[in-house]
Amino acid sequence: MARRISRGLVAAATATVATLTLAGPVSAQAAGAGTAGSALPQARVFMVNPVQSSGDQSLTDGKDGNAAVPASAYAVAALRNLDASGALSGKWAAVRSETGAPARLADVGSYSRKDDQFEQVMAYFWVNEAQEYLQSLGFGSELPGANDRVQPVRINQWGADNSFFSDTKTEIRFGKGGVDDAEDAEVIVHEYGHAVHNAQVPGFGTSPESGAIGEAFGDFLAVSVGAYADDKYGWPRKTDLACVGDWDSVEYSAAPHCLRRVDGNKVYADRVGEVHADGEIWSRALFDIRQALGARTAGRIIVNAQFGFRPDTSFQDAALATVATAQRMYGADAAAAVRAAFRARQIPGV
Repeated sequence: MARRISRGLVAAATATVATLTLAGPVSAQAAGAGTAGSALPQARVFMVNPVQSSGDQSLTDGKDGNAAVPASAYAVAALRNLDASGALSGKWAAVRSETGAPARLADVGSYSRKDDQFEQVMAYFWVNEAQEYLQSLGFGSELPGANDRVQPVRINQWGADNSFFSDTKTEIRFGKGGVDDAEDAEVIVHEYGHAVHNAQVPGFGTSPESGAIGEAFGDFLAVSVGAYADDKYGWPRKTDLACVGDWDSVEYSAAPHCLRRVDGNKVYADRVGEVHADGEIWSRALFDIRQALGARTAGRIIVNAQFGFRPDTSFQDAALATVATAQRMYGADAAAAVRAAFRARQIPGV
């Protein structure tokens, strides 16, 4: 059914609701930008998130203060695929905000987390990065495009510590409160995962099980894109890859901080009817496929299979579609590995 549905991270449900010298951030080369890369706007962004890049589980929000986060958590990275508007708008993302002045491209290298504009820059960079990751898997070239369009994004439009993808406006909205959601790349990419699903299957997520699949894919895409960026830029990752939202969750989870994990032990019988909780069943299967087949092969199978899902698809039907996609793309051994991952979650009929 057509509606605007909060498909966010539900941090609010579990939450108890000085000057930093910004010197010497890690430099990220403009991958794929060629010799023009150095001419692109160079922005300050978090290397996924400050907890992940530092390994420091004692970090807290500090009311958006700069002193709460070490300078080493920032990297300088090129903003690619911008259009000629002079704004944070380009081939894959268009960002706007009503809680602060729009970011100026001339200043993107100087913003820090105390500035509203920093979240705008983070949203543009990481949405673009997520689509570039999908493009690197062949989507939009040898495989069908997966949300290969301009993705509208609003920052701090949702007056709560939650974020969501709106399927009526096909836009992503990022909330505030505690760690503002657009400060954590894994939150940004999680919500982009909903946009990808909706582009592949309009209205996806109309049943409890398809809703759980959507949350699971968002988490899986978040860790996949973060790992892809870490490898591409040589950024440090000092926390567990399977942990999602290490930074966003510092205000409402015990250390080591995780919003959710993609390597839990839930099985199909553990369903409780809440999409985020039940999504941990599906995300573990996806993570196991990644472990068995490698990041690139798994990503290609998992995303490609989703074109064959229904808006209200069940775990069983989605699993069988993913097995069939693995068989078609890579043969019997890959299909067997995918089937084993879903059988380990005790999904019936697989």
